[in-house]
Amino acid sequence: MSAIQPLESIAIVGLGGRFPGARNPAELWRNLCAGVESIRTFTDEELLGSGIDPALIADPAYVRARSVLDNPEMFDAGFFGVTPRDAELTDPQHRVFLECAWHAFEDAGLDPSRFRGSVGVFAGASMPTYLLANIGSDPETLARFVREFQADGYALLTGNDKDYLATKLSYKLDLRGPSITLQTACSTSLVAVCQAVSALLTYQCDAALAGAVSITFPQARGHLYQEGAIASGDGHCRPFDAEATGTVFGSGCALVVLKRLSDALEEGDRIYAVIKGAAINNDGAGKVSYTAPGVDGQAEAIALAHALAGVTADTIGYVEAHGTATPLGDPIEVAALTQAFRATTELNGFCKLGSVKSNLGHLEAAAGVTGLIKTALALHHGQIPPTLHFKTPNPRIDFANSPFSVVTELTPWPAGAAPRRAGVSSFGVGGTNAHVVLEEAPLPETTSTAPSLQLFPLSARNVAALETSAAQLAAHFREHPEVSAASAAATLQLGRRAFDHRRIVAATSTVEAADLLERRDTRRVFTQSERSARPAIVFMFPGQGAQYAGMGGELSRAEPVFREALDQCAEIFRAHTGEDLAAAMRDATRLTQTEFAQPALFAVGYALAQLWKSWGIQPAAMIGHSVGEYVAAVLAEVMTLEDAVRLVAGRAKIVQKLPPGGMLAVRLPETEAAALANGRLSVAAANGPKLTVVSGPEAALAEAERSLDDRGIAARRLCTSHAFHSGMMEPAVAPFTALVSAVRLQAPKIPFVSNVTGRWITDSEATDPHYWAAHLRQTVRFSAGIMELLKEPGRTFLEVGPGNGLSQLARQHGPVSAMASLEEDGEHRSALTALGRLWLAGAPVDWTALHPGRAPRRVSLPGYPFERQRFWIEPRPAKKEAPASAAQHGLNGGAMPGPAGSAEELILHQLQVMAHQLETLRAGAGALQSQP
Repeated sequence: MSAIQPLESIAIVGLGGRFPGARNPAELWRNLCAGVESIRTFTDEELLGSGIDPALIADPAYVRARSVLDNPEMFDAGFFGVTPRDAELTDPQHRVFLECAWHAFEDAGLDPSRFRGSVGVFAGASMPTYLLANIGSDPETLARFVREFQADGYALLTGNDKDYLATKLSYKLDLRGPSITLQTACSTSLVAVCQAVSALLTYQCDAALAGAVSITFPQARGHLYQEGAIASGDGHCRPFDAEATGTVFGSGCALVVLKRLSDALEEGDRIYAVIKGAAINNDGAGKVSYTAPGVDGQAEAIALAHALAGVTADTIGYVEAHGTATPLGDPIEVAALTQAFRATTELNGFCKLGSVKSNLGHLEAAAGVTGLIKTALALHHGQIPPTLHFKTPNPRIDFANSPFSVVTELTPWPAGAAPRRAGVSSFGVGGTNAHVVLEEAPLPETTSTAPSLQLFPLSARNVAALETSAAQLAAHFREHPEVSAASAAATLQLGRRAFDHRRIVAATSTVEAADLLERRDTRRVFTQSERSARPAIVFMFPGQGAQYAGMGGELSRAEPVFREALDQCAEIFRAHTGEDLAAAMRDATRLTQTEFAQPALFAVGYALAQLWKSWGIQPAAMIGHSVGEYVAAVLAEVMTLEDAVRLVAGRAKIVQKLPPGGMLAVRLPETEAAALANGRLSVAAANGPKLTVVSGPEAALAEAERSLDDRGIAARRLCTSHAFHSGMMEPAVAPFTALVSAVRLQAPKIPFVSNVTGRWITDSEATDPHYWAAHLRQTVRFSAGIMELLKEPGRTFLEVGPGNGLSQLARQHGPVSAMASLEEDGEHRSALTALGRLWLAGAPVDWTALHPGRAPRRVSLPGYPFERQRFWIEPRPAKKEAPASAAQHGLNGGAMPGPAGSAEELILHQLQVMAHQLETLRAGAGALQSQP
């Protein structure tokens, strides 16, 4: 055989499953570390409730032990779009597999609906005993199914037959990669992993779900013990121990999500462990019988996995064995392991050995990946859990002259100079052997630990599930305060499906997020009980008066896109004026001067718009207030950014040279405010039904203020140095017209509403220099503009600039959804909260933009809280028959065990039969010799 070149490694990025005594892999790991045995011993009542014959229960050879899965009859049918009747007709194996697959993808931070690649499924299941024991307990139902097989009865067929396990999942989750159900008995799930590895390496898919489920009914049942057979005599599974008498079967589901390592690293996935090599083979005919295990076949599979991984056996520190605890099977397995290891090392006792079956029993089709999950977590946490019940080695195992020793207590597995490695074995009746070599995950790149504000989005299909999700997340953050806020936020943003009922919270740590979620602070936690259709978002750009010293500073430090756009505007401004706009924005005095205030407002509005666009928020329409309309013009491509900055700077400089004046906001309709002005003041802005701004000389404004005060009418001075949109602007019209005439203007590509008319701007207006000159002088018809926008329902108004003035104005026109995005008290928080609120309303958000560069690594967070209901067809009581004796069950007479026997059981039986035949032949030969 030619030398094998190591292939690319495969990353385990997600875990899923339900196990005896554990609802998920995290609970499984805690149980394993604590040495918990999850094999149940049943009472008479439980066994009788399962329909077990009382005579069988009373048999001294009956072992009333098995590991079970809690509530497999419960299922969230509505979540997966399954009708109640179809749910009843579906094997719980298929249902549990579907739910566990969803949670595995969530654990991987992989939302299949947004994944840029194909996802494959490689899966298996045990015999559909629900069909046989429950649905088929009605003879007519079973007879009709058989009669209609392949021609009808598809709900029953596709819901129970193994053939449809993988493809049903691919249909439900819209997965487009290879979808293959496979079956190799006890090695099924680890063989599924090997096949998934192959598909990833040959680019048949870009992510893969691999594993199996085994739930057989009735769950509460035991077995008749036969010495030397596969089933345990005392209800415990004791791998490698001298007192081992066999295994205990049980139910479970185990799944992993896999990716090519290079992709996982590039995409910021959390990696539990890395698969370096995976091999499968079959024993062929070189063994005692079809059901017997073969030392050579197992050894060859293990050695091949080592070769594919490019490792030598002396670098492997732990092996998760098949470990069924049968007196003959365990020695065969250790002999095969030793044979494979001896190909590259003569060292003894350096490799730890264990078997998860000591905790859970044998989960049949799901056993291999259960061991894989245990081993991946051992590498991830740097600990090897104990193998239970091991006291004295099986005398048929020569541990002293092997590389192995059994782990009997929780053992630290510290990282060293060389990567930690492990092997996982799984062998099936019929001789299909699988072995996988694992390696610890590469160290993640170091990232800044400085706290930063993060947005945590949650969603669910209904209000109750949303409340449960929020409570689970808060509890998880309380239990794991070490979880990075950035990683948790990225996991929720990028790796979870978005449903209609939503909640968001912005926080700098997971502890703060937990506190806010628990307190339900309505100023910081926002909820939308039902998402509407995708909103049409209106960008609103404020004008002079909204500025404050230092505006944009905090957001610049937090958001590179905003900072770069702001710097770009400042550089253009410097090129035309020689002034430092950034310095002026930090100076409260200079920021009151028109020549700096207007360019600063334009720059902040433009930079904020670029940030919103980078986050995936695109305007359907726009409206600006006074100078804010220039930002709308740039986004609509009426003018270039450089031309706009030059115009705004020129406009401000022209106005700065005019005589000073002032502006006064009054609580009056436009008509009454115009009467108040009495020719000495101008109506500068009609902002709302009862909110108008008048503008003019200082003396006239002071007189108006006194009059309003006498009448008890509220009025407020605006922070401006001049009387904008008044007759005092008239001298600026001609020079500004000339300035605009030198600029190339184009028809708008995004619609926006004109301040001058209060209607949609026309192409002719947008490209006319006289329009922009009149814009400087005429009344700002913001109120009319909002009413024009509200003619189309479903609009959401976003204030793209400092303050919340325009949002308040918009709300005066009715039940309008309007929000600010740059408030002085917490700029970054206000921006992120506004983004979250838009997401609540159904706006598409590009979450990747919140993590420039490489996104933080995903972390494990609580999965979706399925709202399960009972879907179950009760089995009909069986007809009473005479109880079978132990001898009839083949317990005492050496009769051939039934087809349920394992490889270990059957090989031992074969040896017993051969010994019996040999004794018979010897006796016959002696008798012949004694005859005369």
